[in-house]
Amino acid sequence: MKKSRSLKAIVCILASIGVCLIANQAHAQAATGAPILKAAAACNFKVWSRGVNYQKGDIVLYQANGQYYKLVNVGTNGSDGTDPTISTWYWAPTTCDGGSSPGNGTDFPLSRATFEQMFPTRNSFYTYDGLIGALKSYPDFAGEASQDVRKQEIAAFLANVSHETGGLVYIRESNQANWNSYCSSGNCGGKQYYGRGPMQLSWDYNYKAAGDALGLNLLGNPDWVATDATISWATAIWFWMTQSGAGTMTPHQAMASGRGFGETIRSINGSLECNGRNPAQVQSRVDAYKRFVGLLGTTTGSGPTGC
Repeated sequence: MKKSRSLKAIVCILASIGVCLIANQAHAQAATGAPILKAAAACNFKVWSRGVNYQKGDIVLYQANGQYYKLVNVGTNGSDGTDPTISTWYWAPTTCDGGSSPGNGTDFPLSRATFEQMFPTRNSFYTYDGLIGALKSYPDFAGEASQDVRKQEIAAFLANVSHETGGLVYIRESNQANWNSYCSSGNCGGKQYYGRGPMQLSWDYNYKAAGDALGLNLLGNPDWVATDATISWATAIWFWMTQSGAGTMTPHQAMASGRGFGETIRSINGSLECNGRNPAQVQSRVDAYKRFVGLLGTTTGSGPTGC
């Protein structure tokens, strides 16, 4: 067990154009033995001023309420001088501290009660708190567009997760005969990289890539994905935000851009399910998506649900 190191200090410099920097988080384990997730990268922001036309992607600090907003849609002149607290088509709430997540407040569009409705028979390992804790690594998850699109992204993510885990029941790949099959080099030193977690992370190279992104040694400790709920959720969000699989975009990009739920299926398992290869599996995902958007009070969106 490695000796833990404390986190480096947070340094914030505020001016008319602010910069909030988070020092690199130690990749060692905490004193309790629990591994530490790396926080998201810091962001640049501007203090919002009335009448200024901001550009898409700009983040502003609204001093009246101390909240940050990201410009997600633009008009003829960028933000068209709009107020972030009023013009929700232009602006979406976001974070800019690299350490907190949208789920820490009322902004995250999925409540604990709705999560429980979605997964009434889930394994107790898959906690709502674990999901919220994982958001700090990717604060743009379900956070880059209108409220309806954000809800659709949450529903899409959880629908695919539900399909992969039998409704958040399975933590480890059920077919134990395959547990030694996911070593690309042929010799993984006794470590097993079978499917674990909400997105059933598998193969040694995926454990390494996810671990590198999250600041964790998952290659050396693959079972963290099955024993730490926050890490488990974080690996699923890592895949969602960064991997395109058999598709042409990440699942996050598919939902944030309005390409539709079907594109998320293509990215996750398109080579085995899409283009008529396994319509029953596709329909299982679609059915879960439709149920979840209903619970979240939105629609399936304009893009195709199938692939």
